[in-house]
Amino acid sequence: MFHVLRHADRPQSASRTIKFEGRSYGTDVSFFAVDNDPGQGPDLHVHPYPETWIIRAGQAEFNVDGKKTRAGAGDILVVEAGVPHGFKNVGDGRLDVVCIHASDHVIQEWV
Repeated sequence: MFHVLRHADRPQSASRTIKFEGRSYGTDVSFFAVDNDPGQGPDLHVHPYPETWIIRAGQAEFNVDGKKTRAGAGDILVVEAGVPHGFKNVGDGRLDVVCIHASDHVIQEWV
């Protein structure tokens, strides 16, 4: 069996970022397909599981446990469970990032 979540079936919001939680579809993986303008991005937060980011386009500055690093198209970053992290679009254009959560639903605590 398989599931297809079509664009028209997703809840509409002002945000261009898509949140997918696997629990409803029988998978142990969730993700955000982030589409941020310059200056946008999540503040520091933690998860009880690892998170993996795939930068598809743009430039981001990541803050991981107080250490800052920049990443661009083609880069992949991984943070361990329980480590405070966040990122911002520091480029001139849109930031396209896939944020993969090793969980069937997103568990996030703001720091």
